[in-house]
Amino acid sequence: MTITKEIKANAPIGIFDSGIGGLTVANAISKHLPNEQFIYFGDTAHLPYGDKSPDSIKYYSIRIAQFLLDQKCKAIVIACNTASAIAYDTVKSFVGNKAVVINVIDPVVEHVANTQKIEKVGVIGTKATIKTNVYANKINALNPQLKVASLATPLLAPMIEEGFFNNKISRTVINSYLSSAKLKKIDALILACTHYPLIKNEVAEFYKKDIKIIDSADVVAQYTKNILSYHKLLNSADSKKQKKHRFFVSDYTESFEKSAKHFFKDKIQLEEADIWK
Repeated sequence: MTITKEIKANAPIGIFDSGIGGLTVANAISKHLPNEQFIYFGDTAHLPYGDKSPDSIKYYSIRIAQFLLDQKCKAIVIACNTASAIAYDTVKSFVGNKAVVINVIDPVVEHVANTQKIEKVGVIGTKATIKTNVYANKINALNPQLKVASLATPLLAPMIEEGFFNNKISRTVINSYLSSAKLKKIDALILACTHYPLIKNEVAEFYKKDIKIIDSADVVAQYTKNILSYHKLLNSADSKKQKKHRFFVSDYTESFEKSAKHFFKDKIQLEEADIWK
């Protein structure tokens, strides 16, 4: 892909999700790329994406991509598995050469397909993500011998969005899902929703550390670094001189602000952006 020369290395990275889940990716990117500023958009007005129609998800994603382009972002990270599965090609076509577009699925697929000692991998995600069968298709295209077991876990994202994790309620719901016969005898589990790293410890407790648990955050952050380096778009400026990260939501929620402060210790100032008018 040829990127337009108008893109500047000191421009921000755009990141979007339906809500707080993409903050796990934003947090990882801030650690892997400390010299970068990012602009985050949480579409809290329409969460969760997992139960929305494909046409709706594509429409939301294009509008958000335009918003991030208006902010002069050099890259757009679709930090949502549902949007990555359904709207990635649409967003990439819409953005063209105006910015690099990255999804959260392909980096994880490559990581899993090339990891030894995995014979059967489980995938948990929203109804929309699992329905596309995108993980199984992409993994088997790279590694036909690897068995993939997918399970929709629709209660998890809204539960996490409301702040229910690391408690009795979340453990009950998580354990119920993970007890499914579909996930028997897996060697690894892909957390195919960017909300799910927030319950990674509870998932690990269920499996008693017997399997490899794969969340997309660090994998996608490293992939983003590699892609920006390839296009010579890494910001070489001192991180201390960088502008502060900006956080936008389409509808203000206290849970989002609380979660943002959990990841980013600095004072977070949420900005509400109604891009649907």
